[in-house]
Amino acid sequence: MKIMKKRTLFFVAIALAAFGVAVSQSIPKIDWPPNDVSRPQPPVVDPGPAGPPASVPADAVVLFNGKDLAGWEDAKGAPAKWKVENGYMEVAPKAGGIQTKRGFGDCQLHVEWASPAEVKGEDQGRGNSGVFLMGLYEVQVLDCYNNKTYADGVAAAIYGQHPPLVNACRKPGEWQTYDIVFHRPRFDKDGGLVTPARFTVLFNGILVQDNVVPTGPTAFRARPPYKAHADKLPISLQDHGNPVRFRNIWIRELS
Repeated sequence: MKIMKKRTLFFVAIALAAFGVAVSQSIPKIDWPPNDVSRPQPPVVDPGPAGPPASVPADAVVLFNGKDLAGWEDAKGAPAKWKVENGYMEVAPKAGGIQTKRGFGDCQLHVEWASPAEVKGEDQGRGNSGVFLMGLYEVQVLDCYNNKTYADGVAAAIYGQHPPLVNACRKPGEWQTYDIVFHRPRFDKDGGLVTPARFTVLFNGILVQDNVVPTGPTAFRARPPYKAHADKLPISLQDHGNPVRFRNIWIRELS
């Protein structure tokens, strides 16, 4: 009888553990509407001064080397038209967003960016861009130094869904870093969602997204559901009309 009880408890524990995994990978319910201005703001944390560009790991693929846009194109497949000088690329007026020629899935992505040193505009009109994993899931880029906006639209937010744990934005014109660990969503052969995407993000070395689960692709004032897509898709950078700069972009593909 004691052996049977132990076995029963063992299998109950296994079932609960499996249930816990399933729950952790399920799509979360977000109580706040997208882009709700009344949603609480993340606390401000000083990340310290910016340093030199981060070293590139030996197994990384360099996406931007500071010299040209050979690995990038516009949304129509034409050559990217952003400005390149002094080791960085900059959003050019009316050039549109750009994307990598290669597709990626699970990855560790490093991006360094800087909003304009001369402050113009406010809210979402100030130093706005975005880093889109698979062209669908955005980590917001925005000058959030003394610039209030809706919580799920601040820098390092999973746009429209998950505000960062803290606002670690440096002053305008200073270099900022994103280190993003991304796991793509999985779909079955019929296009049904098996597991959603997951994000972990360090902003200027500070953990701001801790294995969070997007509800689906990111969007303005909407939360569209997951739809089956390819296992690998391009990474894109947004043109939101602000001359945001980027440098030292590299990626490590994860098995």
